[in-house]
Amino acid sequence: MEPTIEKYKGIHPGMVLERELKKRKLKKGPFALSLQEYPQTLNDITKGRRGFTPALSLKVDKALGMEEGTMLLLQTWYEIKKEQQKGNLAVHPDLSVLRKALFWDTDINKIDWQQQYKAVIERVFERGNEAEKKEIISFYGEEKVKAVIGSAQAANNRLPVMPHLKTK
Repeated sequence: MEPTIEKYKGIHPGMVLERELKKRKLKKGPFALSLQEYPQTLNDITKGRRGFTPALSLKVDKALGMEEGTMLLLQTWYEIKKEQQKGNLAVHPDLSVLRKALFWDTDINKIDWQQQYKAVIERVFERGNEAEKKEIISFYGEEKVKAVIGSAQAANNRLPVMPHLKTK
């Protein structure tokens, strides 16, 4: 079961359970009743609205022929991933470093920095100064910036104006 756990690390165990039940052609309601659990409980778990308890994990593991603690271990890895995401994601870069003029066409406080990262990175590397570029690299990480603007341009802290034209 170890390779499967590696494959599913960070995924809600309810999704794994749903997949297993479909693979075995088992319906959630009757399966829940066979475990002496409410069907709503199992449904909430498969929808990701609820997590596994140790007792329920043991029941499911036994019923599906899995190693004891498999579902609970998946639940633990899912919780760990959620906490890491909470701690690692800063809401926005240091706005005192970024000039509001860079984002003249939008309210800088309403930018979704995670969803609109490509546009933000491109704009700062096109129009920003060195301090602003360093802040963006610090916020998004060098790899993400390189993925958006290219390795050579990231090294020179610049974005090509016409990247489709080759220089000689």
